[in-house]
Amino acid sequence: MTAISSHIITQLTDIVGSAHCTTRLEDLHCYSFDGTGKFHLPEVVIFPENRDQVSRVMALASRYSFPVVPRGAGTGMTGGAVPLHGGLVMAMSRMNRIIDIDEKNQISIVEPGVITGELQKAARDKGLFYPPDPASLKYCSIGGNAAECAGGPSAVKYGVTKDYIIGLEVVLSSGEIITTGARTEKSVSGYDLTRLFIGSEGTLGIITKLVLRLLPMPPHKDTFLLTSTSLKRTTEMVSELLNANINPCTLEYMDRTAIKIVSDFMSDPLPPETEALLIVEIDGEKPLVAERVKRLKILLENQPEFILSQATDSSDVEKLWQARRAISPSVFNLKPNKISEDVAVPRSRIPDLVSFTEKLSEELNLIILTFGHAGDGNIHVNIALDRDDPDELERAETAKTRIFEQTIQLDGTLSGEHGIGLSKAPFMVLEFNQATIALMKKLKNLFDPKNILNPGKIFPE
Repeated sequence: MTAISSHIITQLTDIVGSAHCTTRLEDLHCYSFDGTGKFHLPEVVIFPENRDQVSRVMALASRYSFPVVPRGAGTGMTGGAVPLHGGLVMAMSRMNRIIDIDEKNQISIVEPGVITGELQKAARDKGLFYPPDPASLKYCSIGGNAAECAGGPSAVKYGVTKDYIIGLEVVLSSGEIITTGARTEKSVSGYDLTRLFIGSEGTLGIITKLVLRLLPMPPHKDTFLLTSTSLKRTTEMVSELLNANINPCTLEYMDRTAIKIVSDFMSDPLPPETEALLIVEIDGEKPLVAERVKRLKILLENQPEFILSQATDSSDVEKLWQARRAISPSVFNLKPNKISEDVAVPRSRIPDLVSFTEKLSEELNLIILTFGHAGDGNIHVNIALDRDDPDELERAETAKTRIFEQTIQLDGTLSGEHGIGLSKAPFMVLEFNQATIALMKKLKNLFDPKNILNPGKIFPE
């Protein structure tokens, strides 16, 4: 691939303006990494303001064959925004307008730099609801959510990002601009290109506008904390609860290590014998919620290993969610580094996966904790380690490989919401046969024949 010359930088400056194009070393460092901690320096970072600037930049990149890495808020956990081959980082933070919230048709039109939490607030002000809610919602962007197909706690009832994107505007590697989908609930005109771009991690095109489905705001929600003295029974309870016609909108899980590192966030100390917990939320019309809460309590009757308590006010609920969202960063209180993975398995296989990680932790003498979105089988597995300890790093990498292998044996997938990016690319062969990977590569080549869009991601090089 071509290095970015001073002549090219001059042309980039002409497109986005001198204030929005930088080659300063300190700026390049700021855009060289994401949540993985892995980094590669780009040669230049730009901040486009609109679709036309993105199009002109991509036409330039196509002409000179230099790599372009689109970047949202840089919160990704698999290296998707890391400029592996240098080149240009296209930071989408200036394209942050909520263009429209159409209350009558329950849709929103947004640019990719919109912060997820800000869209949720704007929708809520209109009595509407945007369900995808990743843990980083206060600072992650809608464009990044689309690129990785982010999920979150509400996915058990409401689905993930792909279920709420009904149309896109995308700039291709050539600079051409296409639109996909429509502003209607139904559209079967031609191929479903919208779904193709969602989760493509910026390897097929650069999203410049999104048409999002919204829902009416649920009128009522009850939040419960279900603690347990048995890790095994907690993981088994996930399927039991979902089969009891309770239909929770949230079903989150934490093991004992996850609980320990966020205990300071809890409103009250948990019983010392607590081995695991579930956060259960039920929403909807108040009478329906009351009926489902009744079913939950009946389900837990004569099961002494469980204690069910209800959050009494919004402060209790907020503290509970602060604790849940604090798990991932709090792992650094255990060790200076970590490996963070987000495998997904069928819900009935969660006990098998958690049991496997428990045994693996003992076998390899590692701190391995599990938590996450149990309602849809998306379990986050974190391995705390010190990367300066070569032996511990080797054991941690062994553990990661074995967790991936076990996940596939349990009919699972390498990623529920973080994507493949850089860190999981070598393991794609575990999940897909060569014919499937070859077809994916052909699609990549069709959309990006010069391989300039986020090269080195998804497929092992």
